[in-house]
Amino acid sequence: MSETESSIQMPDPAQLMVSNSPHIRDNQNIPKIMFGVVLALLPACLAGIWFFGFAALKVLLLTTVSCVALEEGWNKLNKKASTWKDGSAIITGLLLGMNLNAGVPWWVCVLGAVLAIILAKQLFGGLGYNPFNPALVARVGLLIGLPEIMTTWNVPTAGKMMADTVTAATPLGEGVKTGVFAMGDLFTGNIGGCIGETSVVALLIGAALLFAFKLIQWQIPVAYIGSVFVITGVAYLIHPETTHSPVYHVLSGGLLLGAFFMATDMVTSPMTKKGMLIFGLGCGIMTSAIRLWGAYPEGVSFSILFMNALTPLIDRSTISKPFGYVAPAKGEAE
Repeated sequence: MSETESSIQMPDPAQLMVSNSPHIRDNQNIPKIMFGVVLALLPACLAGIWFFGFAALKVLLLTTVSCVALEEGWNKLNKKASTWKDGSAIITGLLLGMNLNAGVPWWVCVLGAVLAIILAKQLFGGLGYNPFNPALVARVGLLIGLPEIMTTWNVPTAGKMMADTVTAATPLGEGVKTGVFAMGDLFTGNIGGCIGETSVVALLIGAALLFAFKLIQWQIPVAYIGSVFVITGVAYLIHPETTHSPVYHVLSGGLLLGAFFMATDMVTSPMTKKGMLIFGLGCGIMTSAIRLWGAYPEGVSFSILFMNALTPLIDRSTISKPFGYVAPAKGEAE
């Protein structure tokens, strides 16, 4: 035996462990991940409460408590173990509340929770089995069924706990070139809109926490926001009198909330980095098309849900081939 051969150390078969994938694990469990996301959502929630007052706090509490109660009720009815401590129902409740305006009636919050927890999550098997983001299913369902309620917005009442009953349009709903909303208002959140989508500063703080906790990767938000910026930028160059600037499109509406907190949902987004880029690009193209040429000024919710439906196909198309895989010869069965 040569010196080179004698230096090769083969593994001891008795020390090998055979198991199903995944083979690489970290120390993050589901509650740790979920409550990390909850912490990242808090800046935008607090900003919404500051600008929209007690009404915003009431909506956030109603949606969160309703989601947790419905999940626990479903578990008891089906004799399943309690799951509220994993934090997933809390996140769904917070995201649902953040996607509503502060002036919605209490029953809309409860109905939204039913759509999110029962229809979009539990009927598919619970956490990890839902193909669509539950909070977005609820928002779109409410928007289709209750369009007037879902498109009426409270005027910000910064620092006041009592919300004003006067309503106004959102930035994307306003006519182009009106000059009603300054960029400073878009950054701080002193504008009409859903509770959790108005403050860019708060959303960016939350996004920074997600990256710091390593809960999301950059591919989806960068591809999503970047494609919206490019597409709306081209449209703005061609027809500046009939469309908002690309910066305005990025900072207004639910784009940042959707790109950082909902499109990146681990259950409903692709697993591969290439797939994440495709997913984010698809969301950006659809959002831009709806905003520029559709009858609805937003488009984020519809876009993410549509791409959720394509996630299995994207995964199948972008996943790496197994090590040692050899394609079968033509006419030969796999």
